[in-house]
Amino acid sequence: MINLKSLLLLSLSVAAVAADGEEIRRQYLWPDGKMPDAQSHQIAAMLNVAQSDDFNADENRKPFIEWFETPDSAAANGCCMVLISGGSYQSCCDISLIEQWKRTFTDEGYQCVNLVYRTPWPENLPVHQTAWEDGQRAIRLIRSQAACRGFAPDKIGTVSMSAGSHLALMLATSSLTPAYEPTDDIDTIPCNINFAIVNAPAAVHTDSANGQRKWYDSSLEKSISFDFAFDSLTCPVSLHHGGEDPYTPIMSTRVYRRLRQMHVPAELHLYPGKGHGAYGLERGVEFLNQLNVTGKLQPEVELMKRYATDDARGGYMRQQVWPENMVPDAEPHQYDAYIEWHFPKNRTTDAIQIIYSGGSYSGNDPDGFEVAPARRYLNDLGVTVVTMRYRCPRPKNKAKHIGAWQDLQRTVRLVRSQAASHGLNPDKIGIMGSSAGGHLTLMGVTTSQTPAYAPIDSIDSLPCNVQWGIGIYPAYALTDGLEDGNTSGGNDDSAVLAPEFAFDQSTVPMLFIHGDADGWAAMNSVKSWERMRDMGIQSELHTLALREHCFQRMASPGTGSYTWLGRISDFLTGQGVIKAQ
Repeated sequence: MINLKSLLLLSLSVAAVAADGEEIRRQYLWPDGKMPDAQSHQIAAMLNVAQSDDFNADENRKPFIEWFETPDSAAANGCCMVLISGGSYQSCCDISLIEQWKRTFTDEGYQCVNLVYRTPWPENLPVHQTAWEDGQRAIRLIRSQAACRGFAPDKIGTVSMSAGSHLALMLATSSLTPAYEPTDDIDTIPCNINFAIVNAPAAVHTDSANGQRKWYDSSLEKSISFDFAFDSLTCPVSLHHGGEDPYTPIMSTRVYRRLRQMHVPAELHLYPGKGHGAYGLERGVEFLNQLNVTGKLQPEVELMKRYATDDARGGYMRQQVWPENMVPDAEPHQYDAYIEWHFPKNRTTDAIQIIYSGGSYSGNDPDGFEVAPARRYLNDLGVTVVTMRYRCPRPKNKAKHIGAWQDLQRTVRLVRSQAASHGLNPDKIGIMGSSAGGHLTLMGVTTSQTPAYAPIDSIDSLPCNVQWGIGIYPAYALTDGLEDGNTSGGNDDSAVLAPEFAFDQSTVPMLFIHGDADGWAAMNSVKSWERMRDMGIQSELHTLALREHCFQRMASPGTGSYTWLGRISDFLTGQGVIKAQ
């Protein structure tokens, strides 16, 4: 527990105020002569300063924090954000990111502080050791000043990049491990952080130490560096990583898995085709909003009320999936399969998006919250949408998905056969489903070379492969959740992808969106993403902290569960399906 009275006394003793009353922006971390592991070759300076013509190394040996301007009183939210640059522990190089983070989070009401730690690597010590010492000391010093600077001592977080993200993960997971011997009363203050936005963490695996790069690394969670204790004060983390980062995004998926095992709320955001960089800052802001760190989480709004009309639809057509009396494996207790074409008023692309709902393979609703808002949203973007009602309830004495899979393969062929007549591209078709429909999407994306039924007419001579897939909280994807939810949360190594997924040569990229607290575990999506990456397929993934199954039905403005449809347009833009909005 943090002793607030002691903190107040300490804050008054160390408050940085100049003789004229002006607040001092820079504060050195260590008392004179007490900096641990001091080494004569190390400096503490942002790279633009260190590379200036008049730079004097001897005047820049001491690490420091730099306090940025106090947020406007109307926006102030009682939180503090520590900005941590990367640079391979060889420099603090992310000048533009620091500026972007400062601007973003100050506007959001956070008190921002820049941490400038010692670089380059210390000699005869772990490469992160002196930076870790500086980081723990910085958090203590910042926490000591919470009262006098107007933020709460238990609302201190970090946003970071690369080696800075390695440091942030050390602060997030290992604060109960002392990085140095105490030097003064400040070192009696806890050094844990309360939340973290972590971009492209480097050197997280044991085989990535000292900057070694691993790309196709499929090693298990035990290969996470032993430097990370994952102790009882480990805080919620939002992990952001590019799919083509040479500092492998598998680092982030493994950290995410460990956080899930500890039941620590977490998010994972993986960006296809992106290299080493910081992506999705707005997702980090949404993460903090969902955690309600500011105490300003807005009431939830019903999705169907937000997308209540078909104003963007310009045409409509409905047709049966199968010719009469030619339904494969027909069962009398199941209802008929049909598709509906929803043509936009103002078409902007020749692509077609097929959408269907979930329902445990016991029922599905093409007019419900899992379908109608998405088709209305895409119609508004100028995309032609085809919705499908597949056969339900489950067939008797067969795999639960077999009839729906047959309906999906036939639907893709049927849509392909008619695309040109509507001025659309038969080779630009995607599929999207939620829950059981997400499982069905994985079937359609990974297993199109396996026939689900024997041909019945000329339409079945057409291929049933698609060009992209969108899986919203897919269920039944892992072997520990084939029926009643993921018994291990999908975290155990024994929980592997369901055997019906072939991952054949026609497998295409997917977008996954999944609630972190979903009983149909987010690891359904994560392990599918990992398998595709192992095949060289760049997919996109977003998990949402604290959110369960059907995260989008009701959601708070300013959270990822509210803006989730925007991830679809982002993904389709990245796939070249639509133009940037």
